[in-house]
Amino acid sequence: MEMSDAIVDDRNTADRREFSWRTVFYGFTRSRRLKLRRDVDAEVLFLDWHHPWLFFLAVGTMIFSCLDAFMTLQLIDRGMYEVNPIMRAILGQGTTAFAVSKMVMTGTSILMLVFLAKAKFMNRVRAGLFLTIFFILYACLVCYEFVYLIRDM
Repeated sequence: MEMSDAIVDDRNTADRREFSWRTVFYGFTRSRRLKLRRDVDAEVLFLDWHHPWLFFLAVGTMIFSCLDAFMTLQLIDRGMYEVNPIMRAILGQGTTAFAVSKMVMTGTSILMLVFLAKAKFMNRVRAGLFLTIFFILYACLVCYEFVYLIRDM
């Protein structure tokens, strides 16, 4: 027993599971669970690694949301009105409430869609496809608003 106690005492006391920014960087660049390990895991929805395309879609959608908020405020100053009744009601509370609520709602939705990207909606369509659809819709909306801003100059 004395020999095993000596071995235990000689172990390194640093816990290798400590959190640091190196952990985040390493986990981002070298995620271990890139694909399913067993055939029975076919229904596993959550992996450590997501395709870089999801990152592009998530960041792009958030950027388009910010542009949409800015251009919406510019267009409202030029005499247009908000079509979305929910956002119109929030806009009545002020521009700060409008911008913050828009970013929170969009960001939360994006996080949920990325988290559930491998889940199937109604057993047919992967949820990641909805992120692509929202990205395309936001791109069209921003282009539409941009045309109206240019036309109004």
